[in-house]
Amino acid sequence: MGQSRPIRAIALIVEDDPMQREMICLLLEESDYSVIQCESGEAAELVIEKVGGCLSLLMTDVNLAGRMNGVDLAYVAKRHNPKLDIVVTSGRPLPEPLPDGAKFWPKPWGALDVLREAQVAQSMTNGISH
Repeated sequence: MGQSRPIRAIALIVEDDPMQREMICLLLEESDYSVIQCESGEAAELVIEKVGGCLSLLMTDVNLAGRMNGVDLAYVAKRHNPKLDIVVTSGRPLPEPLPDGAKFWPKPWGALDVLREAQVAQSMTNGISH
């Protein structure tokens, strides 16, 4: 019989700055995540509609390409997956409150912050039986 492997956590990264998005994705991939990346809230919403229940972590900037901002996206994600670990980041104050349980990280934040959050979200995923 084959060895059972832990469920690989899936992160959705939504950031319109390609360099920041790529840096976050690389950090998470090194933490054994599968990563889906988008630059707009609308593209991320489509991903959430398809696989939102399988996501472990959503990390989004407030200011995104398109009409939807990261706070709006956080609410959409929470409706699809109430247990989803959500981090919203911005270099400015939040324009409106976040959904319950979502975290706000003011920019700049460090790579260690991302790695710590990845561990938290991954442990929550592996603790859930599917």
